[in-house]
Amino acid sequence: MRIIIVSGLSGSGKTIALQTLEDLDYYCVDNLPFKLILPLAREILAARDTLPTVAVGVDARNLIDELNQFPATLAELRASELTVTVLFLQADDEILLKRYSETRRRHPLDLGSVPLREAIRRERHLLEPIVACADLIIDTSDTNIYQLRELLRARLHDKPREAMSLLFESFGFKNGVPADADFVFDVRCLPNPHWEPQLRPLTGLDPPVVEFLERQPEVPEMIADLRQLLEAWLPRFEASERSYLTVAIGCTGGQHRSVYIADALARHFSGVRDYVMVRHRELK
Repeated sequence: MRIIIVSGLSGSGKTIALQTLEDLDYYCVDNLPFKLILPLAREILAARDTLPTVAVGVDARNLIDELNQFPATLAELRASELTVTVLFLQADDEILLKRYSETRRRHPLDLGSVPLREAIRRERHLLEPIVACADLIIDTSDTNIYQLRELLRARLHDKPREAMSLLFESFGFKNGVPADADFVFDVRCLPNPHWEPQLRPLTGLDPPVVEFLERQPEVPEMIADLRQLLEAWLPRFEASERSYLTVAIGCTGGQHRSVYIADALARHFSGVRDYVMVRHRELK
């Protein structure tokens, strides 16, 4: 039996996450008082033959004392026969402010006298015990609802307990490093197609850019070295019972070099592993 605990900052996509899991036939409970999660776990175990996988939403509306007990309660859950996955969603403050401005919703910690930015800061602090225990952290700052749904389906649905999900993500350093990255590799030292006028509007997925990069001796050398490093160390992460690993590949703009290399690595590892995905953050 499996239970997924869905948490995160208000405005980061928790509702979308629970709706997506519900569409995948999960039994979803939103904003469960955390003190009730152990009784719920006992009910899940008692009804293991009839109850589907359960997803539970936990957020900052819980009492602070209950949130501080999260690590101990999680350890108790994992000591049972349940497989527990903790998913945490987050986004940059400016993105959260923009989302609240667009929807005109009220932040759950805004009691009328607290500025929105301060409410977001308080919520980050309250949820620190949960994010410290998270198995999977997804930053939705640059992710629309359709991309988030697809990412959740790929990373959480129908994956054996012992299998590790591997995500290769290209990005542009000018927009910041992905917050959920486990490995970050900088490929800005490679020849840049941006300086070729005919290649500038294209991406690392387009044949002319691929041909340009494959002619540069440093590019296949970089890919070979990254493959060797990951092939040596991925089994170590799996042996430590990691369920999710994100490898981020960055160049200046996230359009050419990082896209090509992330795609090349994903294609290679898809041939030897299950549950391999690729995401190009800057390609909309």
